[in-house]
Amino acid sequence: MSNSLEAWLEKDSLTSNVSRGLISGVLGGIAGTLVKTAIEKVLPVRKPNTRSAQVKMIDDLSMKITGERISESNHELAEQLVNVPFGASLGATYGYAKRDKLDTNVFEGAAYGATTWVGTHETSLPLLGLKDNPTEIPAKIQINELLAHVAFGVTTELVRGYVAKKLRE
Repeated sequence: MSNSLEAWLEKDSLTSNVSRGLISGVLGGIAGTLVKTAIEKVLPVRKPNTRSAQVKMIDDLSMKITGERISESNHELAEQLVNVPFGASLGATYGYAKRDKLDTNVFEGAAYGATTWVGTHETSLPLLGLKDNPTEIPAKIQINELLAHVAFGVTTELVRGYVAKKLRE
């Protein structure tokens, strides 16, 4: 890092703490998203032959812009075009909230991941019509989705804490 950037991040001011929190949170959120995506490749997180909420959003956008649906071969890319920025945003929010804390707490990360699951898959997405109501989804799929989100939160916290400490050094 340049000397001026190092000096700025080392300060214990609101601006440097916020910057450290946002940077470490974004990186944590991206790492958490990668872990969540890997878990979702192993554990089923939706009923067979069901399009994800991410694909539905990108497909709707594609219909409005081009008049055509996205091809089946682009579904995985479409999911990540939503997941990565959303995960980075969630990480930034989390990093900002923990901007004054350099220590890591995996329980707080797990709670954040679980809260994210409740706020998206259990409420927002069904209300928007992008996902079935939770009562219509098998318990095993619900548990897999929750586990993936908890892993997202724990990873976000571990990376956030590590990066925040490195930026403070």
